Amino acid sequence: MADAGFCVLLLCCSLVSGLVYYINRSFEHEDKIKISERPNFIIILADDIGWGDLWTKQSDSTTPWLHKLKVEGKRFTDFHSPASTCSPSRAALLTGRHGLRNGVTHNFAKGSVGGLPLNETTFAQLLRDAGYYTAMIGKWHLGHNGLYHPVHRGFDYYLGIPYSNDMGCTDKPGYDLPSCPPCEQSLHSRKRGECDSKVALPLFENQTIVEQPLDLWALTGRYAKAAVRQILTARNRRQPFLLYVALAHMHVPLFHYRFLNVTGKDAYSASLSDMDSLVGSIMLAIEAFSVENTLIWFTGDNGPWEQKCQFAGSPGPFVGRWAILNTTNCDLYSDFINSVALSRSLSFLSFFPFICSGLDIFPTVLSLAGVEPPSDRRYEGIDITDVLLHDADTGHKSLMHPNSGAAGQFGDLQTVRVGRYKAFYITGGAEACGGGTGTPELHDPPLIFDLAKDEAEESVLDPASEEYQAVLKDVEREREALLWDIALDNVSIADYTVTQAAVPCCQTHNPACRCHGSS
Repeated sequence: MADAGFCVLLLCCSLVSGLVYYINRSFEHEDKIKISERPNFIIILADDIGWGDLWTKQSDSTTPWLHKLKVEGKRFTDFHSPASTCSPSRAALLTGRHGLRNGVTHNFAKGSVGGLPLNETTFAQLLRDAGYYTAMIGKWHLGHNGLYHPVHRGFDYYLGIPYSNDMGCTDKPGYDLPSCPPCEQSLHSRKRGECDSKVALPLFENQTIVEQPLDLWALTGRYAKAAVRQILTARNRRQPFLLYVALAHMHVPLFHYRFLNVTGKDAYSASLSDMDSLVGSIMLAIEAFSVENTLIWFTGDNGPWEQKCQFAGSPGPFVGRWAILNTTNCDLYSDFINSVALSRSLSFLSFFPFICSGLDIFPTVLSLAGVEPPSDRRYEGIDITDVLLHDADTGHKSLMHPNSGAAGQFGDLQTVRVGRYKAFYITGGAEACGGGTGTPELHDPPLIFDLAKDEAEESVLDPASEEYQAVLKDVEREREALLWDIALDNVSIADYTVTQAAVPCCQTHNPACRCHGSS
């Protein structure tokens, strides 16, 4: 690593967190890049991680590998996740398009027939068509039946869970609130509250269920081994590669290295450390195999799930205080997920205070690979290659964030960021720790906050002030322009049909669909 002529590390945290690390001996971005010079990409996506989980002194000892990336790079201080729920965020990351364009506006179920619409193109598909070896490890949550499965969406290899790790039982449950029982041994079991012990959590390798229920406590090691194996496979094939690792950490139920003696009080910290060890395994593999010209991007899908209390992450300073004081609900501010990002190049350390998003991963990865995206559709993501390689001072002028569905319609763009200001057209709706739920409330004119003076979002601007009126014009202009652009675009519609027959089950005659194989 020390011999590399060029390194970039991008750490993206969004009430969650993110990272990108780049190793290259002599990488220079050109309009077209020769196949032999194309970089490798490792994208690591954490689940439900909090901004405050990584950017504190206390977290440095818990996550030494992520801390290493943090201190070596450029910090993006205004980076955002593209959505506040799992499926929409992942769809946006893979396509560079909001849910109103790509059709994924809310989460898919374990019985979902469909997934990310088939006319949407992922950067994995484009890279594979361009000669990359592509592999995915971890949570997909964009459809697992038929052509919606990852192996049909651009990945040569897949090992992972088709959806969130709380969407099925295990024999040794992790930490959750409320806690859930193990999978039942009887075919006559019933769902208990929010827990379903009738269908076990499956582990897929390619399109085959190799274990059901999977062992959560062995998952980190299994993912690490698979990641190393895929890096070695690509090296042996002499192909540039994409490795997309979508972690189960830090989604509940929490888990960690099985031999740690941990109480519920320390479960989150232990799981965070476990996640960091997986990142470290990938970093070590890159060094051990002397794999150069590699970009590692660590980020998060959305902010912490506050309803899970002690098993949820920390939002850091982005607490949404107005919502706490006025609606008893903090989730208003998870409708715009703040992130930080770092990048390291040559010998300078600097800060990047401009607006960027997980939507930008799609165009940036393709740009670095010299691959053109489809021209028959429009994108929210922007190419930040020059930010990574040349310290350019460009970012989004404005950024919209989709509704999670807690209030309002799924996917509606009713949260707007313009420069230093943030506007909310709707608040409330989601459940907070302790069970409180804010009353959904529309705001017309919107609530506007000045983040430069009030990052905790405690005091709204006075609607009668000149400052508010000037900002309001910018907010309305940017929002209306985007909505009009979407109306004229080639948009998709996802199939959210749910049937029992679509639920993954390797042995229907066994309790909890139980089966075990080898991968």
